[in-house]
Amino acid sequence: MAQGSNFVDYVKVCCRSGHGGAGSAHLHRDLQTAKGGPDGGDGGRGGNIILKGSSNHWTLLHLKYRKHIIAPNGQPGSSGLSTGAMGRDEVLEVPLGTIAKDAETGEILFEITEDGETKVLTAGGKGGLGNWHFKSPTQQTPRFSQPGRPGIEQWIILELKVLADVGLVGFPNAGKSTLLSVVSAAKPEIANYPFTTLVPNLGIVSYRDSKSFVMADIPGIIEGASAGKGLGYRFLRHIERNSVLLFMVPADTDRSIEQEYAILLNELTLYNPELIDKPRLLAITKSDMLDDELEQEMALTVPKSIPSIFISSVAGKNIQQLKDMIWKAVNS
Repeated sequence: MAQGSNFVDYVKVCCRSGHGGAGSAHLHRDLQTAKGGPDGGDGGRGGNIILKGSSNHWTLLHLKYRKHIIAPNGQPGSSGLSTGAMGRDEVLEVPLGTIAKDAETGEILFEITEDGETKVLTAGGKGGLGNWHFKSPTQQTPRFSQPGRPGIEQWIILELKVLADVGLVGFPNAGKSTLLSVVSAAKPEIANYPFTTLVPNLGIVSYRDSKSFVMADIPGIIEGASAGKGLGYRFLRHIERNSVLLFMVPADTDRSIEQEYAILLNELTLYNPELIDKPRLLAITKSDMLDDELEQEMALTVPKSIPSIFISSVAGKNIQQLKDMIWKAVNS
Protein backbone atom coordinates (compact mmCIF):
# COMPACT_ATOMS: atom_id res chain seq x y z
CA MET A 1 0.00 0.00 0.00
CA ALA A 2 1.35 3.38 -0.97
CA GLN A 3 1.98 5.51 2.10
CA GLY A 4 1.90 9.18 2.95
CA SER A 5 1.63 11.55 0.02
CA ASN A 6 1.42 8.59 -2.36
CA PHE A 7 -2.12 7.79 -1.19
CA VAL A 8 -4.47 9.74 -3.45
CA ASP A 9 -8.19 9.08 -3.01
CA TYR A 10 -9.60 12.03 -5.01
CA VAL A 11 -8.81 13.35 -8.49
CA LYS A 12 -10.61 15.72 -10.84
CA VAL A 13 -9.97 15.20 -14.55
CA CYS A 14 -11.25 16.69 -17.79
CA CYS A 15 -12.37 13.89 -20.12
CA ARG A 16 -12.89 14.43 -23.85
CA SER A 17 -14.04 11.51 -25.96
CA GLY A 18 -13.29 11.40 -29.69
CA HIS A 19 -15.47 12.96 -32.37
CA GLY A 20 -17.12 10.61 -34.84
CA GLY A 21 -15.67 10.58 -38.36
CA ALA A 22 -17.68 12.10 -41.20
CA GLY A 23 -19.51 9.89 -43.65
CA SER A 24 -18.28 9.96 -47.27
CA ALA A 25 -20.31 11.45 -50.13
CA HIS A 26 -18.33 9.57 -52.81
CA LEU A 27 -19.93 8.44 -56.10
CA HIS A 28 -18.61 5.26 -57.67
CA ARG A 29 -16.28 5.81 -60.64
CA ASP A 30 -14.01 3.36 -62.49
CA LEU A 31 -12.89 2.60 -66.08
CA GLN A 32 -16.22 0.98 -66.91
CA THR A 33 -18.44 3.34 -64.92
CA ALA A 34 -18.58 7.04 -65.69
CA LYS A 35 -21.61 7.84 -63.54
CA GLY A 36 -22.00 5.26 -60.79
CA GLY A 37 -24.16 5.36 -57.69
CA PRO A 38 -23.23 6.42 -54.18
CA ASP A 39 -20.59 4.29 -52.42
CA GLY A 40 -19.46 6.57 -49.59
CA GLY A 41 -18.72 4.64 -46.38
CA ASP A 42 -19.67 5.57 -42.82
CA GLY A 43 -17.38 7.47 -40.47
CA GLY A 44 -15.78 5.62 -37.57
CA ARG A 45 -16.91 6.07 -33.97
CA GLY A 46 -14.82 8.38 -31.79
CA GLY A 47 -12.77 6.83 -29.00
CA ASN A 48 -14.48 6.17 -25.65
CA ILE A 49 -12.94 6.92 -22.28
CA ILE A 50 -13.35 3.79 -20.18
CA LEU A 51 -12.70 3.00 -16.51
CA LYS A 52 -11.42 -0.49 -15.73
CA GLY A 53 -11.17 -2.00 -12.25
CA SER A 54 -7.71 -3.23 -11.30
CA SER A 55 -6.76 -5.04 -8.08
CA ASN A 56 -3.15 -3.98 -8.78
CA HIS A 57 -3.97 -0.36 -7.89
CA TRP A 58 -4.62 0.80 -4.32
CA THR A 59 -4.72 4.53 -5.02
CA LEU A 60 -5.51 7.11 -7.72
CA LEU A 61 -1.94 8.45 -7.65
CA HIS A 62 -1.27 7.48 -11.29
CA LEU A 63 -4.08 9.82 -12.39
CA LYS A 64 -3.19 12.75 -10.13
CA TYR A 65 -1.17 14.61 -12.77
CA ARG A 66 -3.26 13.59 -15.82
CA LYS A 67 -5.62 16.56 -15.83
CA HIS A 68 -6.80 16.01 -19.41
CA ILE A 69 -7.79 12.60 -20.79
CA ILE A 70 -8.37 12.83 -24.55
CA ALA A 71 -9.48 9.95 -26.77
CA PRO A 72 -8.70 10.06 -30.54
CA ASN A 73 -11.31 10.94 -33.15
CA GLY A 74 -12.88 8.45 -35.54
CA GLN A 75 -11.68 8.52 -39.17
CA PRO A 76 -13.92 9.58 -42.06
CA GLY A 77 -15.50 7.01 -44.35
CA SER A 78 -14.19 6.51 -47.88
CA SER A 79 -15.19 5.12 -51.25
CA GLY A 80 -16.15 1.51 -51.84
CA LEU A 81 -18.44 1.59 -48.77
CA SER A 82 -15.33 1.59 -46.56
CA THR A 83 -16.06 2.51 -42.95
CA GLY A 84 -13.53 4.80 -41.28
CA ALA A 85 -11.39 3.43 -38.45
CA MET A 86 -12.75 3.88 -34.93
CA GLY A 87 -10.88 6.13 -32.54
CA ARG A 88 -8.82 4.13 -30.02
CA ASP A 89 -10.50 3.80 -26.61
CA GLU A 90 -8.64 5.41 -23.71
CA VAL A 91 -8.74 2.90 -20.83
CA LEU A 92 -7.99 4.17 -17.31
CA GLU A 93 -7.25 1.53 -14.69
CA VAL A 94 -8.59 2.42 -11.25
CA PRO A 95 -8.63 0.70 -7.84
CA LEU A 96 -11.67 -1.25 -6.74
CA GLY A 97 -14.06 1.01 -4.86
CA THR A 98 -13.65 3.96 -7.26
CA ILE A 99 -16.74 6.13 -7.78
CA ALA A 100 -17.14 8.37 -10.85
CA LYS A 101 -19.11 11.62 -10.40
CA ASP A 102 -20.12 14.48 -12.66
CA ALA A 103 -18.03 17.37 -11.30
CA GLU A 104 -20.70 20.00 -12.06
CA THR A 105 -23.80 18.28 -10.68
CA GLY A 106 -22.21 15.92 -8.15
CA GLU A 107 -24.29 13.09 -9.64
CA ILE A 108 -22.79 9.63 -9.10
CA LEU A 109 -22.40 8.02 -12.53
CA PHE A 110 -21.26 4.55 -11.45
CA GLU A 111 -18.90 2.62 -9.22
CA ILE A 112 -16.15 0.13 -10.04
CA THR A 113 -16.06 -2.76 -7.56
CA GLU A 114 -14.67 -5.81 -9.42
CA ASP A 115 -11.31 -6.62 -10.97
CA GLY A 116 -11.53 -6.36 -14.77
CA GLU A 117 -14.92 -4.59 -14.68
CA THR A 118 -15.21 -1.90 -17.39
CA LYS A 119 -17.63 1.02 -17.67
CA VAL A 120 -17.77 3.77 -20.32
CA LEU A 121 -17.07 7.12 -18.65
CA THR A 122 -17.52 9.36 -21.72
CA ALA A 123 -18.79 7.85 -24.96
CA GLY A 124 -17.19 8.69 -28.29
CA GLY A 125 -19.25 10.47 -30.96
CA LYS A 126 -21.08 8.29 -33.47
CA GLY A 127 -19.69 8.21 -37.00
CA GLY A 128 -21.69 9.94 -39.75
CA LEU A 129 -23.56 7.89 -42.38
CA GLY A 130 -22.16 7.67 -45.89
CA ASN A 131 -24.23 8.83 -48.86
CA TRP A 132 -25.26 5.31 -49.92
CA HIS A 133 -27.70 5.31 -46.92
CA PHE A 134 -29.63 8.14 -48.56
CA LYS A 135 -30.17 6.56 -51.97
CA SER A 136 -33.82 6.28 -52.93
CA PRO A 137 -35.91 5.77 -56.10
CA THR A 138 -36.32 9.54 -56.38
CA GLN A 139 -32.72 10.35 -55.45
CA GLN A 140 -30.37 7.96 -57.20
CA THR A 141 -27.15 9.87 -56.59
CA PRO A 142 -27.24 11.72 -53.24
CA ARG A 143 -24.20 13.98 -53.05
CA PHE A 144 -24.36 14.50 -49.31
CA SER A 145 -23.50 12.51 -46.20
CA GLN A 146 -23.71 12.95 -42.44
CA PRO A 147 -21.02 14.64 -40.38
CA GLY A 148 -19.79 12.72 -37.37
CA ARG A 149 -21.31 13.44 -33.96
CA PRO A 150 -19.09 15.41 -31.58
CA GLY A 151 -17.48 13.70 -28.60
CA ILE A 152 -18.28 14.62 -25.00
CA GLU A 153 -16.15 16.93 -22.89
CA GLN A 154 -16.82 17.02 -19.15
CA TRP A 155 -15.05 17.32 -15.81
CA ILE A 156 -15.20 14.12 -13.82
CA ILE A 157 -14.41 13.46 -10.15
CA LEU A 158 -12.95 10.06 -9.30
CA GLU A 159 -13.25 9.24 -5.62
CA LEU A 160 -11.88 6.13 -3.91
CA LYS A 161 -13.60 4.39 -1.03
CA VAL A 162 -11.35 1.70 0.41
CA LEU A 163 -12.79 -1.81 0.11
CA ALA A 164 -12.05 -3.96 3.16
CA ASP A 165 -13.73 -6.66 5.25
CA VAL A 166 -13.16 -4.89 8.56
CA GLY A 167 -12.55 -1.21 9.29
CA LEU A 168 -10.89 -0.03 12.50
CA VAL A 169 -12.78 2.86 14.11
CA GLY A 170 -11.38 4.86 17.01
CA PHE A 171 -9.97 8.13 18.18
CA PRO A 172 -6.38 8.99 17.29
CA ASN A 173 -3.90 6.92 19.30
CA ALA A 174 -6.40 4.12 20.05
CA GLY A 175 -3.91 1.45 18.90
CA LYS A 176 -5.35 0.80 15.43
CA SER A 177 -2.03 0.99 13.57
CA THR A 178 -0.34 -1.21 16.17
CA LEU A 179 -3.03 -3.89 15.80
CA LEU A 180 -2.75 -3.82 12.00
CA SER A 181 1.05 -4.15 12.17
CA VAL A 182 0.72 -7.16 14.50
CA VAL A 183 -1.96 -9.12 12.61
CA SER A 184 -0.80 -8.40 9.05
CA ALA A 185 2.28 -7.61 6.98
CA ALA A 186 1.27 -3.93 6.72
CA LYS A 187 3.81 -1.43 8.05
CA PRO A 188 1.82 1.63 9.12
CA GLU A 189 3.58 4.55 10.77
CA ILE A 190 3.17 4.22 14.54
CA ALA A 191 3.86 6.85 17.18
CA ASN A 192 2.32 8.00 20.45
CA TYR A 193 0.62 11.15 19.16
CA PRO A 194 -2.68 11.90 17.42
CA PHE A 195 -3.12 11.63 13.67
CA THR A 196 -0.06 9.48 13.01
CA THR A 197 -2.23 7.76 10.42
CA LEU A 198 -3.09 10.27 7.72
CA VAL A 199 -4.11 7.76 5.07
CA PRO A 200 -6.01 4.46 5.23
CA ASN A 201 -3.66 1.49 5.56
CA LEU A 202 -4.73 -1.91 4.26
CA GLY A 203 -3.44 -5.21 5.60
CA ILE A 204 -4.26 -8.82 4.73
CA VAL A 205 -4.80 -10.79 7.93
CA SER A 206 -4.01 -14.50 7.82
CA TYR A 207 -6.59 -16.71 9.51
CA ARG A 208 -6.96 -20.42 10.19
CA ASP A 209 -6.64 -22.97 7.35
CA SER A 210 -5.01 -20.49 4.93
CA LYS A 211 -8.03 -18.18 5.01
CA SER A 212 -7.61 -14.42 5.15
CA PHE A 213 -9.51 -11.15 5.39
CA VAL A 214 -8.67 -7.52 4.62
CA MET A 215 -8.38 -5.00 7.47
CA ALA A 216 -8.30 -1.22 6.99
CA ASP A 217 -6.81 1.14 9.56
CA ILE A 218 -8.78 4.32 8.95
CA PRO A 219 -7.45 7.64 10.29
CA GLY A 220 -8.70 8.46 13.77
CA ILE A 221 -11.84 10.52 14.01
CA ILE A 222 -12.56 13.19 16.59
CA GLU A 223 -15.80 14.66 17.92
CA GLY A 224 -17.13 16.78 15.07
CA ALA A 225 -15.59 14.70 12.27
CA SER A 226 -19.04 14.30 10.73
CA ALA A 227 -19.18 18.09 10.39
CA GLY A 228 -15.81 18.17 8.65
CA LYS A 229 -13.57 18.89 11.66
CA GLY A 230 -10.20 17.23 12.05
CA LEU A 231 -9.64 14.87 9.14
CA GLY A 232 -13.40 14.84 8.76
CA TYR A 233 -15.36 13.69 5.75
CA ARG A 234 -12.36 12.79 3.70
CA PHE A 235 -11.70 9.67 5.76
CA LEU A 236 -15.14 8.85 7.15
CA ARG A 237 -16.17 7.88 3.63
CA HIS A 238 -13.70 4.99 3.67
CA ILE A 239 -15.66 3.41 6.53
CA GLU A 240 -18.71 3.08 4.26
CA ARG A 241 -17.08 0.27 2.31
CA ASN A 242 -16.17 -1.98 5.26
CA SER A 243 -18.47 -4.91 5.98
CA VAL A 244 -17.63 -5.03 9.72
CA LEU A 245 -16.63 -2.14 11.98
CA LEU A 246 -14.21 -2.83 14.84
CA PHE A 247 -14.45 -0.05 17.40
CA MET A 248 -11.28 0.41 19.43
CA VAL A 249 -11.18 2.13 22.82
CA PRO A 250 -7.93 2.23 24.83
CA ALA A 251 -8.01 0.98 28.42
CA ASP A 252 -6.36 4.24 29.54
CA THR A 253 -9.10 6.48 28.11
CA ASP A 254 -10.04 9.56 30.17
CA ARG A 255 -13.71 8.79 29.63
CA SER A 256 -15.55 5.59 30.39
CA ILE A 257 -15.46 2.90 27.68
CA GLU A 258 -19.20 3.32 27.21
CA GLN A 259 -18.87 7.10 26.74
CA GLU A 260 -16.06 6.81 24.20
CA TYR A 261 -17.90 4.14 22.22
CA ALA A 262 -21.08 6.27 22.25
CA ILE A 263 -19.20 9.30 20.87
CA LEU A 264 -17.62 7.24 18.07
CA LEU A 265 -20.96 5.70 17.18
CA ASN A 266 -22.63 9.12 17.20
CA GLU A 267 -20.06 10.56 14.77
CA LEU A 268 -20.67 7.71 12.32
CA THR A 269 -24.45 8.02 12.68
CA LEU A 270 -24.37 11.77 12.00
CA TYR A 271 -22.23 11.18 8.92
CA ASN A 272 -24.29 8.31 7.51
CA PRO A 273 -27.13 6.68 9.50
CA GLU A 274 -26.81 3.50 7.39
CA LEU A 275 -23.44 2.79 9.01
CA ILE A 276 -25.09 1.73 12.28
CA ASP A 277 -26.65 -1.23 10.42
CA LYS A 278 -23.20 -2.77 9.90
CA PRO A 279 -21.99 -5.52 12.26
CA ARG A 280 -19.98 -3.95 15.09
CA LEU A 281 -17.34 -5.30 17.47
CA LEU A 282 -15.56 -3.56 20.34
CA ALA A 283 -11.93 -4.09 21.35
CA ILE A 284 -10.56 -2.52 24.54
CA THR A 285 -6.90 -1.99 23.63
CA LYS A 286 -3.71 -1.63 25.70
CA SER A 287 -5.22 -3.99 28.30
CA ASP A 288 -1.78 -5.43 29.17
CA MET A 289 -1.59 -2.57 31.70
CA LEU A 290 -4.62 -3.95 33.58
CA ASP A 291 -4.51 -6.63 36.28
CA ASP A 292 -7.31 -9.20 36.41
CA GLU A 293 -9.24 -7.37 39.10
CA LEU A 294 -9.20 -4.03 37.26
CA GLU A 295 -10.16 -5.70 33.98
CA GLN A 296 -13.18 -7.37 35.64
CA GLU A 297 -14.14 -4.01 37.10
CA MET A 298 -13.86 -2.28 33.69
CA ALA A 299 -15.79 -5.08 32.00
CA LEU A 300 -18.85 -3.94 33.96
CA THR A 301 -18.73 -0.58 32.11
CA VAL A 302 -18.54 -2.11 28.62
CA PRO A 303 -21.72 -1.67 26.53
CA LYS A 304 -23.77 -4.87 26.57
CA SER A 305 -25.20 -4.21 23.10
CA ILE A 306 -21.96 -5.10 21.27
CA PRO A 307 -19.59 -8.14 21.37
CA SER A 308 -16.41 -7.00 23.13
CA ILE A 309 -12.95 -8.24 24.04
CA PHE A 310 -9.93 -6.94 25.98
CA ILE A 311 -6.78 -7.10 23.85
CA SER A 312 -3.13 -6.05 23.81
CA SER A 313 -1.42 -5.92 20.43
CA VAL A 314 2.01 -5.51 22.02
CA ALA A 315 1.60 -8.45 24.43
CA GLY A 316 -0.39 -10.54 21.95
CA LYS A 317 -3.25 -10.83 24.42
CA ASN A 318 -6.49 -12.28 22.96
CA ILE A 319 -5.40 -11.51 19.37
CA GLN A 320 -6.44 -14.94 18.05
CA GLN A 321 -9.77 -14.67 19.87
CA LEU A 322 -10.28 -11.25 18.22
CA LYS A 323 -9.57 -12.77 14.80
CA ASP A 324 -12.19 -15.46 15.53
CA MET A 325 -14.74 -12.78 16.40
CA ILE A 326 -13.97 -10.82 13.23
CA TRP A 327 -14.10 -13.91 11.00
CA LYS A 328 -17.47 -14.88 12.43
CA ALA A 329 -18.85 -11.35 11.94
CA VAL A 330 -17.49 -11.02 8.38
CA ASN A 331 -19.00 -14.34 7.33
CA SER A 332 -22.28 -14.21 9.23
